[in-house]
Amino acid sequence: MLPNLSGYYRFVSQENMDNYLRALDINVVLRKVVCLLKPDKEIIHTGDHMVIRTITSLRDYVMDFDLGVQFEEDLGPVDGRKCQTTVFWEGDQLVCEQIGEKRNRGWRHWLEGDRLHLVRKDEVCVQVFQKVK
Repeated sequence: MLPNLSGYYRFVSQENMDNYLRALDINVVLRKVVCLLKPDKEIIHTGDHMVIRTITSLRDYVMDFDLGVQFEEDLGPVDGRKCQTTVFWEGDQLVCEQIGEKRNRGWRHWLEGDRLHLVRKDEVCVQVFQKVK
C-alpha cells in the first residue's frame, strides 16, 4: 500500500542547496535568499490527487496535480520558467520529473517515521521536514 503523505511538516535541515541552485544557473541574489529560507510543507493527498504547498516568509508555492498526469508547471516565482511536470509513485517514494529548458530538475519525497525527506534530482540537495500534524 502506498503511503499517504497528508500533513503539515516543519523544516528541520537542508544540505547543498546553493550548489543545486548554482547548477541550475539561478542568479546569486536569488540563491542567497532561497538558502536563508526555512520552508514548511503542507501536503493534501486524496486518492490520485495531491496539493503540495511550500510555505515561506517570502512567498508560498503551490503544486496542485493528479498523479501520473503531465501538467504545465509555472515556476515563474521560483526561477522564471515553465516546464512539463509529472509526479508519480516509484515504490514508496513520490517522484517528480520536470522537462524543460533546464536539465536535471525534479525531486523525490518519502517518509521515514514522522520525517518527510526531499531529495532534489541526482541527490545534490537534501531537505528534511518533521511532521507536526
